[in-house]
Amino acid sequence: MAGETTKPAIEPTLDAYRFHDREWDGYDELREAFEWEVPERFNIATYLCDRWAAAEPDRLAVIAVGADSTDTEYTYGRLHGTANRLANSLADRGIEAGDRVAVSGAQKVAFLAAHLAAWKLGAVSVPLSILFGPEGLGHRLADSGASAFVADGAALPALREAEADCDALETILAVGDAPTESGETPFRDAVDGRSAEFETAPTNAEEPATIVYTSGTTGPPKGVVHPHRSLLGVLPSHVLQARNLELRADDLVYSPAEWSWIGPLYQGVLASLYYGTPVLGDAVQFDPERTFELIDRYDVSFIGGATTVYRMMMQVPEPERYDLSSLRVVLGAGETLGQSVVEWWRETVEGVAVHEAYGQTEASVLCGDCEALGIAHEPGRMGKALPGMEVRTVDPETNAPAEDGAVGELAARYEGNPVCFEEYWNAPEKTARKVQDGWLFTEDVGSRAENGYLSFHSRADDVIVSSGYRIGPAEIEECPADHEAVANAGAIGVPDETRGEIPKAFVQPAADVEPGADLEAELADHVRSRLAKYEYPRAMAFVDELPLTTTGKVRRHDLREREGLVE
Repeated sequence: MAGETTKPAIEPTLDAYRFHDREWDGYDELREAFEWEVPERFNIATYLCDRWAAAEPDRLAVIAVGADSTDTEYTYGRLHGTANRLANSLADRGIEAGDRVAVSGAQKVAFLAAHLAAWKLGAVSVPLSILFGPEGLGHRLADSGASAFVADGAALPALREAEADCDALETILAVGDAPTESGETPFRDAVDGRSAEFETAPTNAEEPATIVYTSGTTGPPKGVVHPHRSLLGVLPSHVLQARNLELRADDLVYSPAEWSWIGPLYQGVLASLYYGTPVLGDAVQFDPERTFELIDRYDVSFIGGATTVYRMMMQVPEPERYDLSSLRVVLGAGETLGQSVVEWWRETVEGVAVHEAYGQTEASVLCGDCEALGIAHEPGRMGKALPGMEVRTVDPETNAPAEDGAVGELAARYEGNPVCFEEYWNAPEKTARKVQDGWLFTEDVGSRAENGYLSFHSRADDVIVSSGYRIGPAEIEECPADHEAVANAGAIGVPDETRGEIPKAFVQPAADVEPGADLEAELADHVRSRLAKYEYPRAMAFVDELPLTTTGKVRRHDLREREGLVE
């Protein structure tokens, strides 16, 4: 499949995103000097794949680890040839510019090549989790109007149940060894024998590249349309949060999360390839012990994941069995990074930088830490606004800017910010509510400290109002989760005659820990000593497992459902 290809033209360097090549006298100097550079013509595939294949075809792009733990190395030249073959195959099947191509999120090169092939055609890729059941998968395929699906074998059973409702879907390419049925073509058959020559479409930077669906924790999933220029919007974060302002030739980037979510896909994989840095892909779903083994075996220098991932790694006994000295940066995103997690990493890996980043599907990253610029992680805070970003808190009633220290809705400057989405797919009224007067309203509650650090309190609809106090569940969850007997925790508000609502904690004990009255009393003392009197959970329940989204966040909606508070 490697083949020979004609070297494509080398694109010009975008100097704005090479700011790591010089020294800075702190965050303020860089922020003052930085300006976005968005060319009129920009195609993600050109800058991720074509230009490196032209300049350095033998440069390493991906180390792909299979389920049997064997690995295969893909150079940029080989990745380029695979993407071109797939683009030719899709074109022969009638896929054109603007069509939607669904792509499974498993960490396999075939799916990375599928994104690249879609962009080469001027089509729009739609990343989809392999964990979706028929309803979730069917909704996204039907809503996006996907006409092709490059699907992991694990997704085929759900697809077959949902396919009847997906009117536009005509092409199904199955990746893996799972038996195919009528209408499904094995991926290898689709690309073998195809030409490795393909001319990438000259797209505008504002043309759609991906539709990433929200996790649907507060309603039906929405399709978030990101243009090609959205990749440029994550580059400052990648340099600062993922690389701590230093790009090394021997860096290897890894995230345990599926490549179906905007953080791991854009911040982890795509940004790394933009800078010519290889990524590690593992075909096996996240396993904490295996993650240690991968870091040790491949000298991983950066890992990014949700706090839940790290808490699960903290449960693995004797992490000193593994050589983790290659790790330079650990990034937490997707949920609040608990201080116990930060301290554990610092104790486990000498000299590691531990960063937190904040964003959402509509704007993948807006702020974060960077120790190299003097923005070390502060407990309960998520760093400062990135260069090129303006983030503020606003009064939820008036949308007026809130004072430092005041709790309000987090909002980001939308105009001229390439990281922000273009629109919700087929939902202009929802787009209009999300973007108002040049600002993107995150629907997250937070605050800004006088020193510029931002804090996340909760989703706007997760706020617990108890005795007049507005309480974000994140801090309540972090407190019991820090206890050695606890693997994870969730919190919601439940009705109370006296206080209106009281916080209730749902606690998942650590492995081999027996829940009961003694543990409940111990945890009650633990949280009372650390939380404000109005904050600590006045009700507690032990659960075998917390409901999580596919990105590792606690599904508080499901907890409210369990309590009979929502239908």
